[in-house]
Amino acid sequence: MAQKHVYLVDDNHELRFHLRGLLAQKGYSVHDYEGVQEFILALERIEHPCVLVADMRMPGQSGLDLQRFLKQKTIAIPMIFMSGESQHQEIIDAMKNGAIEFLWKPFQSEHLIAAIERGLALDIQNSQIQTRQSHLKSLQAELSPRENEIFLLILQGLGNKEISERLGIFSDTVKKHRAQVFAKMQVTSLHGLLQLWQGIDPSEAPSIH
Repeated sequence: MAQKHVYLVDDNHELRFHLRGLLAQKGYSVHDYEGVQEFILALERIEHPCVLVADMRMPGQSGLDLQRFLKQKTIAIPMIFMSGESQHQEIIDAMKNGAIEFLWKPFQSEHLIAAIERGLALDIQNSQIQTRQSHLKSLQAELSPRENEIFLLILQGLGNKEISERLGIFSDTVKKHRAQVFAKMQVTSLHGLLQLWQGIDPSEAPSIH
């Protein structure tokens, strides 16, 4: 079973010490940092599944600054905020930007644990989605430009005749390309292809050969 990681960012040394001990007792691997920059410097060593627990207000850069930085860099880590003094708008901004929980200090340890478990479950789910996306993108990258064109039209629900008319090519040519699409996607039917790509946007795939 994979180790569960909790990344803790708070300028309060005593609180970090307390939470590190509490969470370690619960079986989590705890990594704590006194500020945003210290955590950012350690980003390349982040391990999953994980959750980030950050203080809202810290000297220099705030928890919101860290959240914005991660979002800008498209680094997906479920985030829990905690604070003893925050403005209403700060909480709204944090939640609108994807925070999974906001805890007022002092908070009950069971509330933190519950939020951490939700964050870890979300991170596992996100990792599975990313793995699936990477696999599908690698399959799509094997399509020729024409095969990819036909593939996208198939996903839009167009049949062979409609694709033939849309692209100005013979229906038999469409059938041949369609067969190649199915083979490269490792499916044997339209249903299988649609099921394979359910919930995934093929336009986000890498450049086609």
